[in-house]
Amino acid sequence: MTSPLHLVRSAADATRPAPVSSPSTAESPERSAANGASGVSGKRSGPPPTGWRGRLAALRERLAPASEKLTVFRRRTRYLRLLAWPVYFFALWRYIADNGLPYQNDVVFCWLIGALIAAAVHSGYRLGWLRVLRDWIPVMGAVYVYSLLRGYGAHTPWAVHYAPQIAIDKVFGFGQVWTVRLQHWLYTPGHPHWYDYLCTTVYMSHFFAIFVVLAVLWRRRHDRFTRLLAFYLALTFAGFATYLLYPADPPWLAAQNAHLPQLTRVVSDVLTQSGLPRAGSIFENGSQFDNDVAAMPSLHAAYPMLLALFFWPTAGRKMRILLAAYPLAMAFTLVYGAEHFVIDVLMGWLYAAVVVFGLGRLLDRRAAKRQAGETQQRLAERPSLTGPDPVGATGMTN
Repeated sequence: MTSPLHLVRSAADATRPAPVSSPSTAESPERSAANGASGVSGKRSGPPPTGWRGRLAALRERLAPASEKLTVFRRRTRYLRLLAWPVYFFALWRYIADNGLPYQNDVVFCWLIGALIAAAVHSGYRLGWLRVLRDWIPVMGAVYVYSLLRGYGAHTPWAVHYAPQIAIDKVFGFGQVWTVRLQHWLYTPGHPHWYDYLCTTVYMSHFFAIFVVLAVLWRRRHDRFTRLLAFYLALTFAGFATYLLYPADPPWLAAQNAHLPQLTRVVSDVLTQSGLPRAGSIFENGSQFDNDVAAMPSLHAAYPMLLALFFWPTAGRKMRILLAAYPLAMAFTLVYGAEHFVIDVLMGWLYAAVVVFGLGRLLDRRAAKRQAGETQQRLAERPSLTGPDPVGATGMTN
């Protein structure tokens, strides 16, 4: 049953006029047709762009077919990037099989750059290989310059030193040089023991460990990469400056010159006994790169200490054990293998500490100053929150 109130509402709705659309919101048939022709529904079509915008739009239209073909090609070949690492490891295996184990700086750098390029291709980043070359070719150039200068440092007019190192080592060794004592205890000429192979592995890690760490930081923490790279270059060229000013004999060379009893270069002897082939250098060939009197300080000892001091503040307990063991193992290898005196090792550790704490403090101050300047600039560009009242604002308040 219909109520009288419902009948009254129906009659009122029937007599109410229909709403009229305003000219600004109503769409005429002509405009609808124009929008339909332009392919954009509900958007006003304007004149075509002119000037550089018009030329850019025309260029985009001409390149559209090629861009579509390139997109289709990338979609079809996107799985080829997965072959980057297999191709790299196959090439490395063939190189080692044909030429031997790479240990020279330039060879290690070439294969390291190849690994970074393989990682960039595998990740699918199209221009990643250009970034690898941009960041690593200068590093390779700096190391090449150091190697060349290190060779020239062998021809200084100053006399080669050996007596101070021997005297200091006899103090540490209670009357005997530690290299002579260790080889008398442990080494059997012509019959390497298991620890001789272990020492050889530790010694050979010098040629690639720091570079592998730099590569990992480059991929994951670029800010840490630049900091460690600055430490590495500063330490390397500080060592070169010392080689230039203080040429020094290593223990094996002092023994050859009859300043010590007969000694054996353990690492070289183990590599010869094992028959493990070693790849030659690509660029660093010739006597101009040789320097047998670059012993003080020992960069073989300095680089492990650099890594230990660099990572120690952020390392966990297990990592700190490794960080502490690596410099000690390298120090034992160098002294036992007749590559360096104890004082050479200690000076290498001292150089590493000076670089990490001294240069690190300078870098921290520079970063703090730059951050303070950027903060002041942002504050200066920010509009004032306590400026004068706008015009008429005081008249509006009572």
